[in-house]
Amino acid sequence: MRENTTKHKLERGEHVVCVSGLNSTHIIDFLGQFGFDAVWIEGEHGPVDFADIPDLTRACDLWNMTSVVRVNQNNAGIIYRTFDVGAQGVVIPHVNTADEARAVVDAAKFHPIGNRGMFGSRQGYGDPDYVHKANDETLVVVLIEDIAAVNNIQDILTVDNIDVFFVAPSDLAQSMGHLGAIDHPDVVATIDSALEQIVASGRTAGALVTDDNVEHYMGKGVRFMMTGWQAWVGSGAAAFKAKVEAAAG
Repeated sequence: MRENTTKHKLERGEHVVCVSGLNSTHIIDFLGQFGFDAVWIEGEHGPVDFADIPDLTRACDLWNMTSVVRVNQNNAGIIYRTFDVGAQGVVIPHVNTADEARAVVDAAKFHPIGNRGMFGSRQGYGDPDYVHKANDETLVVVLIEDIAAVNNIQDILTVDNIDVFFVAPSDLAQSMGHLGAIDHPDVVATIDSALEQIVASGRTAGALVTDDNVEHYMGKGVRFMMTGWQAWVGSGAAAFKAKVEAAAG
């Protein structure tokens, strides 16, 4: 059974970089050479379905990157099926209460922690003891992405066996009445406050980071950083086109 390198780095207090925007095995395989810890596979908003997850996660395995799949709802069957087909981690959206967080754990972990549906996993091929090892190798991330979750964060943080409490900006901004304005001062302050509470509780905080804000969020104690590669392509393309235009006179 493969070691979940991201989970164990976080347990050791280390930082993790998870790259997103990957719906292709070829892109995952190409970016693997650059040393990312994990890949965020988009199963909530993108085209990824259960039939796609096995090959996408295999591409992650080639480079020993943790495959982390964001599912589209807090549903037990969806969560454990995602693990069954090869994901090493799951991201659960809109976890707004402690009871909802406990439901995530119950679906993601086998007895005695939870009641994950009894089955094997692609990650456990060749290991007859998979079900006894899986709890130590499955990564669980919950999204704090509504103002209701922020208001309930102290209760949510009491739930054990969650590896990352990730404060996501876009839905949070919408829930605060600032649609599309993730840089609104109230939204930024709310994100910072939530992150500070997560870190103060001794739990692991996650955030969406960019070249512009990575130092800020690391200064807040964030150790699970998710970032997209598209902005790098965009800035590189713009810089190259500018050189062409300048040379052309």
